[in-house]
Amino acid sequence: LDIKLLERDLVDSARPGDHVSVVGVTRAVAPSLPKAGQLRSFTLHLDTNHIDVESKEPDKVLITPEEEKEILELSKDPEIHKKILQSLAPSVYGYEHIKEAIMYLLFGGTAKHFPDITIRGNLNVLMVGDPGTAKSQLLHYVSKIAPRGLYTSGRGTTAAGLTAAVLRDKAGGMTLEAGALVLADKGVAAIDEMDKMRTEDRVAIHEVMEQHTVSVAKAGIVATLNARTSILAAANPTLGRYDAYRTVGENISLPVTILSRFDLI
Repeated sequence: LDIKLLERDLVDSARPGDHVSVVGVTRAVAPSLPKAGQLRSFTLHLDTNHIDVESKEPDKVLITPEEEKEILELSKDPEIHKKILQSLAPSVYGYEHIKEAIMYLLFGGTAKHFPDITIRGNLNVLMVGDPGTAKSQLLHYVSKIAPRGLYTSGRGTTAAGLTAAVLRDKAGGMTLEAGALVLADKGVAAIDEMDKMRTEDRVAIHEVMEQHTVSVAKAGIVATLNARTSILAAANPTLGRYDAYRTVGENISLPVTILSRFDLI
């Protein structure tokens, strides 16, 4: 069912990226096209009575009483920090400091809300390393373990695919499709090969990393979507290998505008 019919006060009750429960009646309708008239094929659509926007939080994880007891016991363990570190991608040997950075990213910080501005609590981490040092493996692992995790690779990633795309539907109207960073709201987006992305596509991430929103003004659609996402990015050094005799800025082929938005490099 890709067609849902909403009327009156149900319109705009949810935004792209929200998890919703839809209650309605399924109907078969013969669509009509200009010039062709009524078609013989029927399409199914949902005549919607109610939309329940489920918790904006990541998918609520149901914890059994036994698990809760185990978690409370673990919290009293003085070695808990080390245990969590060792359980992150255990098949990848070493890299304690990198795994520690990923652990902080997964737990996140606390957002501060002032009367005039909001300071984000999510961390953004950039990993720069030589080829063949398991960067992509760590990214895949994080996208699987996070409650809402998405993995994308830089070469085949566009600005519209990351943020939001405005598409024309069959009836001729314009619709808004949420991109990867909007779908990973309150989760983690892992972006591999960030240095291979086109500059104009990379600029789209600036707003997400600092403001945690995606603003769209295209084809008569003006909207702001939530994208409260932690970004874990990986990039190769400029010369293919990291040169210890050059400065960090010379080794990383990313502009200052995006480097300043990463909390940890």
